[in-house]
Amino acid sequence: MSDSWTPAHHAVEHEDADTLARLLADGSDPNEVFSNMTLLTHAIDVEGDSSLQSGRPLTVHTTAVLLAFGADPELADPDGDTPMVMANRYGHDLAVQLLRAHISRRAAGSR
Repeated sequence: MSDSWTPAHHAVEHEDADTLARLLADGSDPNEVFSNMTLLTHAIDVEGDSSLQSGRPLTVHTTAVLLAFGADPELADPDGDTPMVMANRYGHDLAVQLLRAHISRRAAGSR
């Protein structure tokens, strides 16, 4: 399946934050949807699943890059999962904190 990912989703799947940042800087859509996942829900899913499988601590690198490049922290994927739902599902507290901060900033900016 990974051979069919878009370049940005491929970078997310491999937790390659450097490549992801370059792709986003070059114009990739931070809210791209592929295979029923937004880049942000995909990043949180990969970070959570990777931690579960490896036993290593959760990371937040790709999530942070996506948010820094303007990914919508409230955009649901086609299955209806928001990034916050995905983060809570994995107990991904770092992602929850980042998402809350970005949601709060957006709300404050829209007033």
